[in-house]
Order: sequence, then structure tokens, then C-alpha cells
Amino acid sequence: MCLRLAKLRTENKELLTYLIFEADDKVLFIKHVKEEIDHQFRQMNHSNIYLAKKTIRKVLRNTDKYIKFSASKQVEVELLMYFCKSLKDSGLPWQKHPVTYNIFNRQIVKIEKAIQSLHEDLQYDYGQELEMLLKE
Repeated sequence: MCLRLAKLRTENKELLTYLIFEADDKVLFIKHVKEEIDHQFRQMNHSNIYLAKKTIRKVLRNTDKYIKFSASKQVEVELLMYFCKSLKDSGLPWQKHPVTYNIFNRQIVKIEKAIQSLHEDLQYDYGQELEMLLKE
């Protein structure tokens, strides 16, 4: 724990909280992060695309921070897929704006890379979910 804390000085309290309370139950951890993503997307300003993009970047930064804490490819896939789904469901015309469109596409590439490192059964399951996400 101390070695991991030394690497992340600015986020060490959050990492310590994760390691002590949430590392054992990844399902509960994922649920809490998803709730936080939902909360942040609800707070997003839909009237101004500039402010919406800033909020999207902030949500993605927080999601990446939690992914780094878990150090698990399965958690990474789950959270990034949920982020992409939330972005699509936000009601924002993200396809029309290059910045938000590129953010979405970069996350899809990250998801595909993470899926490749999982077990075959999980690869198939998450591959199906990814196809459904892209079709919607």
C-alpha cells in the first residue's frame, strides 16, 4: 500500500480509501463510480456546448482516476463503456462537435484494447456489449 501511495501523491487519500474500503468488492466500487458518473452528467450544462465539453472532460478524468486505482482491465472496460453510454444518453449532440466525437472514439479504442487483454469468455461478452453500444 505504501509503494502505491508514494506513486500517487496528489490522490493518495482517495487511493488509500479505495485500498482499505473498496478494493475487496469491485462490484460495489463500480456501482459507486457509475453513480458518480450519473451525478456529474446530470449536472452538465446542456445549453452551452463549451461548458458541456468541460464537464465531459472532468467526468472522464475522474473515471480514469478510478480506473487507475483499481488497476483492473475488467473494471476499466465496465467504467469506460458506462461513460460512453452515459455520453450517448446525455441528450447532447456530441456527434456534431469534433471534440466530443473524438473523446467518444478515443474511449472506444481504449475499450477495445482493454477487452483484448481479458479472458476469452469476457472478451466475447464485452465485445457483444460494445457492439450494442455502437449500434444505439
